[in-house]
Amino acid sequence: MNIAAQKYKKINDDDPICVISGDFEVRLARSIQEIEAGQRLRYKIFFEEMNATPCDVVESEKRDFDEFDEICDHLLAFDNSKTGDDRVIATYRLLREELVDKKEDFYSSSEFDLTSLYNTHFRKLMGDRQLLELGRSCVKEEYRTNAVMHLMWKFIARYIDKHKIAYLFGCASLPGTNQNALELPLSYLYDQHKTPDEYNIPAVKDLYQRMDYFVDGEYNRKQAIRALAPLIRGYLRLGCYIGDGAVIDEQFGTTDVFILLPIDRLESRYLSLWDD
Repeated sequence: MNIAAQKYKKINDDDPICVISGDFEVRLARSIQEIEAGQRLRYKIFFEEMNATPCDVVESEKRDFDEFDEICDHLLAFDNSKTGDDRVIATYRLLREELVDKKEDFYSSSEFDLTSLYNTHFRKLMGDRQLLELGRSCVKEEYRTNAVMHLMWKFIARYIDKHKIAYLFGCASLPGTNQNALELPLSYLYDQHKTPDEYNIPAVKDLYQRMDYFVDGEYNRKQAIRALAPLIRGYLRLGCYIGDGAVIDEQFGTTDVFILLPIDRLESRYLSLWDD
């Protein structure tokens, strides 16, 4: 993997983007201390609130971190009325295609086969633009509001423009690993939102869990949508596709699906994100 030689060397941005509204500020981390504050927030939410199982070193440091942190941009939201780590209220991890050597260097490749993102048809759709992987998204419970998420996405919209992004992608999770209990939402995602055949993204063969339990007309769409995690519902509103097959993540106690969001669909639905 194309890991940075110096830890977190990408903490400075030569043309920083910043979104501010009242006490809220959204921007990239500018120091190792800010990155680690975001990692501590991830630990609190993923391992303390959601009861995921940390490895020994993550548990000892009370930070959620891995090798991908070293080459990603770390998007943070701050509440400037607070101090110290309490200022950091949300985070997203951003990994641009230009920073990796091959498709296997993306986090998502551990669960999904990204081959179709590199076929001739898909590359023609992308033109001279690049991919952006989103991951490790979390928000403090008391800040899980539309206002905070809108500010986060306003930043992402400007980041997309700056770095000429064509598609966003990543893994998103449904709570639980019991596939029988998830038949309804998985069927809806497969039936209504599966990636086009020309660039279908399947789960890795050995991890593949079916999604097509019911076809349209055999299930209640409203019930299926209500059973989705809020983050997945948000991506669907933005116009995303869903990959073919789910993956059980035993460490986090979730069932993961692949998200692929064309920027052209995002722009057509949410032009206000690009407004100053």
